[in-house]
Amino acid sequence: MTGGRANEAVELDVAGRTVRVSNPDKTYYPERGFTKLDVARYYLAVADGVLRGLRDRPTTMQRFPDGVEGEFFYQKRAPKGLPDWLPTARIAFPSGRFADEMCPTEPAAVVWAANLGCLTFHPWPVRRDDTEHPDEMRIDLDPQPGTGFADAVRVAHELRGLLDEHGLRGWPKTSGGRGVHVYVPIRPQWTFTEVRRAAITVARAMERRLPELVTSAWWKEERGAKIFVDYNQMARDRTIASAYSLRARPRATVSAPLRWEELSDAVPEDFDLRTMPRRFAELGDVHADMADHAFGLESVFDLADRQAADEGLGDLPYPPDHPKMPGEPTRVQPSRARKR
Repeated sequence: MTGGRANEAVELDVAGRTVRVSNPDKTYYPERGFTKLDVARYYLAVADGVLRGLRDRPTTMQRFPDGVEGEFFYQKRAPKGLPDWLPTARIAFPSGRFADEMCPTEPAAVVWAANLGCLTFHPWPVRRDDTEHPDEMRIDLDPQPGTGFADAVRVAHELRGLLDEHGLRGWPKTSGGRGVHVYVPIRPQWTFTEVRRAAITVARAMERRLPELVTSAWWKEERGAKIFVDYNQMARDRTIASAYSLRARPRATVSAPLRWEELSDAVPEDFDLRTMPRRFAELGDVHADMADHAFGLESVFDLADRQAADEGLGDLPYPPDHPKMPGEPTRVQPSRARKR
């Protein structure tokens, strides 16, 4: 590392490539005093882990140019000045428009993005050589008011059993907040619509296993104090914070990959900018073996067919920014529908 007087640019060596960090003393996390250089060094320390989740994936940057207390924005299109060593991929939005998003292929890409104020990386569940067929089914266990992380953990363990029954395996991580994310690597042979249908099927199956704790209801007024299985995270152009991503929370928490045996005792606040590099140095990437697997969804689709035949269950609403899809039910909020 080289640098000069206070707040002069610093150059970091990242796997043999030099990355410049401007305004290194700029405060990004005021509550704990973490600076832009702290963020860059964090991503340097966990670069191999975060790159495992980002490699060759079109990635949206969630940028905080003035730190977590300032305004932020999502940058989908690759920014001007993109290094020639950082490739892009063209992705199609639900609207039919296109954009070229960056696709990290080496650790320097992560630190380069951190210099732009990117705290959280949002990769698509596809690779740049095939942007139409997801290779991950991401299951987002989202605590609603009245529930918390411990409830999400209980649901995650039940989900693990359900996945096992269908010949699938999931890898859990904290969201960086109160939720739990479970990733299932799959063969890239199904469309977004099909993988979303599988996620809906899983959500409904979980709802039947734990009716007092799990909901698949899209409308917040119908969810209650339960864990919402957010099936729409598998809709096109919906993304989840990557493994090892920093979150815009005062304590600089991290979306932390965990082993299943750690989940019950985990405390999300224990995984942050300061502690995760030590954990990574000791354990490495505990999700490294996920790249060695790619499961099929045939058994889940069989369950979906049974749900449709036996219970008449079809599609569920898409997010409001998506065009109306064939077979999709009304997007009118239930309470408004009753008034009408």
